[in-house]
Amino acid sequence: MERFKKIIAEQLAGLLHEVTEEEIGGLLEIPRDAAMGDLSFPCFTLAKQRKASPAGIARELEEGLHARGIAGSGLIKVSSQAGYVNFSLDHAAVAEAILPGILESGERYGAGEDGEGKTVVIDFSSPNIAKPFHVGHLRSTVIGSSLYRIFSHLGYRCVGINHLGDWGTQFGKLITAYLRWGNAARLEEAAIDELLGLYVRFHEEADKDPALEDEAREWFVKMERGDAEAKKLWKRFVDVSLAEFQKIYDRLGVRFDFVTGESFYNEYMDEVVRELREKRLLEEDEGAWLVRLEEYGMPPALILKKDGSSLYPTRDIAAALYRKRTFGFHKALYVTDYSQSLHFSQWFKVIERMGYGWASELVHVPFGRVSLEGEALSTRRGKVVRLEEVLDQAVSKIRGIIEEKNPELENKDEVAKQVGVGAVIFNDLRGNRIKDIDFSWKEALSFEGETGPYVQYTYARACSVLRMGTEVADVQEVNLKPGTDWDPRQLDGEAEFRMIKQLALFPEVVRQAAVKLEPSLITRYLVDTAQAFNRFYHDCPILKEEATLRLARLALVQGVRFTLKTGLGLIGLQAPERM
Repeated sequence: MERFKKIIAEQLAGLLHEVTEEEIGGLLEIPRDAAMGDLSFPCFTLAKQRKASPAGIARELEEGLHARGIAGSGLIKVSSQAGYVNFSLDHAAVAEAILPGILESGERYGAGEDGEGKTVVIDFSSPNIAKPFHVGHLRSTVIGSSLYRIFSHLGYRCVGINHLGDWGTQFGKLITAYLRWGNAARLEEAAIDELLGLYVRFHEEADKDPALEDEAREWFVKMERGDAEAKKLWKRFVDVSLAEFQKIYDRLGVRFDFVTGESFYNEYMDEVVRELREKRLLEEDEGAWLVRLEEYGMPPALILKKDGSSLYPTRDIAAALYRKRTFGFHKALYVTDYSQSLHFSQWFKVIERMGYGWASELVHVPFGRVSLEGEALSTRRGKVVRLEEVLDQAVSKIRGIIEEKNPELENKDEVAKQVGVGAVIFNDLRGNRIKDIDFSWKEALSFEGETGPYVQYTYARACSVLRMGTEVADVQEVNLKPGTDWDPRQLDGEAEFRMIKQLALFPEVVRQAAVKLEPSLITRYLVDTAQAFNRFYHDCPILKEEATLRLARLALVQGVRFTLKTGLGLIGLQAPERM
């Protein structure tokens, strides 16, 4: 639709002096009621500036546009209503302007060069070592992975970092627990179960014997000072945990460019402390060291504990300085739940106070927290739902549906994996990321309605139509390249026009998802597109039409196929061609 927006903006700019052509283009919108046209220009901002009625300005612009002969530019109707100037587009002209470009782009449809020469670092997933990968970890993982795909599609160089929680007092607790109650054989056989059991037992025992907390802190200090026994046990916990995490990442189709936990930045923390001291930002407070932020409406950022050990802000500041030096990022995104918003605001402000102008490039991407039956997830109490169990059940349920409805399907196991895992990812991404989620087995495993399987099934239906189209045409492959054997201007019906308009929105949706850091815009678009295609499929015969119209409609189906597959890929879902 950009071509038509540009035509309208140029024409309106010739009649207006208060706003630029670019500003006009940004104000143009698609009316909720199709009866009002295909694009609308609201006059309310102009009305405030001119101190005139929006309806009067809209009528004035309508008359001016008619006088300029805008109808000859592919626009068939200009009208004003309730303070809007409404534009109805010529169906055939829209089809000719949009569909060939989609087919030419193929699975690169919606891609751009917005990010040429720019790097985006995305810190996501970041589970804690020695704890199970549960449903709460899914949010950061799939949101971050989707943002990686979206920014890459727009031409950015993306650097995905898994900033593992592999450092901190919790490892002192684990070492204490392992030395008291651990079993090497159990650690070898069921690493995460053993470590989780030790972690839970430590807190149960510490409630009765608080001295265990002091012992744990001592072990962590030993770790930071390089104690051989402490580091050996720590590394073992890290290695067995990473092996378990990788199994989950492989199933989700998630990859990282760097897996560097908090421990990676140990050697850079002295540099941070030294720089804070040199810039007179570090203050002592009862033996601890901190940076005061009261004048910015925040509590102090604690940099060193009384025992000299580091904290999260210390390590995050060290990591940011390292990443800026190493990657020269245009933007650095941190995908975590909103409960950490204060933490990020604090150390972002510390970076700014250190004199680094690029502090404004640091962005926290918060998302809603996950609870279980209304209660917070807690590995400390063992109250978690393991993601592996959710994925297993989703795949099993899809396998049963396939056996019931399409038992002859080839590659049933692979399709079940693609659709089952896709259902879990889509379910997590379907709502605005900031919303809290109360995990429900029923909801997570529901495949009815606006779900990933529904979109994947629609994609498979489009593939089936194209296969049947090839058979009807009695050729090896239907040639759908523009200018050969199909005419886009044949697609001038109302149902076809609605479908083409929906496809035309995709590039803008991708850009908005990047600007707003909101993958759910794409999941919503995919559902809308699948629904639009199913209405088109119902209203418009394809295979029984005469040859020229049949080929034009097959070209439209091909455009739907490309768009759905690309959109699914941007949120991390596979697109099976048969279901």
